[in-house]
Amino acid sequence: MSEPGNSLKILSWAEEDRPREKLLLKGKAALSDAELIAILIGSGTRSMSAVDVGKLILAKADNNLHELAKFTVKDLQKIKGIGEAKAISIVSALELGRRRKELEFTEKPLISCSKDIYHLMKPELMDMPVEEFWIIVLNRANRILKK
Repeated sequence: MSEPGNSLKILSWAEEDRPREKLLLKGKAALSDAELIAILIGSGTRSMSAVDVGKLILAKADNNLHELAKFTVKDLQKIKGIGEAKAISIVSALELGRRRKELEFTEKPLISCSKDIYHLMKPELMDMPVEEFWIIVLNRANRILKK
C-alpha cells in the first residue's frame, strides 16, 4: 500500500480491495483495523485515502486499539483529515465495543477476592483519564446485583 500523501483514491482501487466491498465479499474479519476505521470515517483528504487516514490514526495510538480508546474527540481532531463528526464516529464505535465487552457476563459474576473485582472493573476503568470511585452491590451469595 502506498504511503500517506502518495495514495490513489479508494474508488480507483480494485473492488475487492475497497474496505466496504471487501467487508461484503470477504467478511468483517478480513479487514485490517485501518480499513475498519476508514469505513467509520467514510472519506480521506485530498492527499490521503480514508485507509491512509485510518493508518495515521492508528500510528498516533501506537497501533494499539486500547490506546486509541483513550483518545478524546479533541485528541482525534488533531489528526489531519479528522473533524468533529469523524472523531465522534470513532469515539462512539470504541465505546460500543467497550459496552459489548461489559455485557459478556450473562450470569451474575461471583466475587470471591479482590482479583475478581479487578477483572470485572478493568474494562470499565482502563480508558478513564481520571480516577473514579465505584460501588459494587453483592447479594448474600457474593454475586453482583448492581454496579
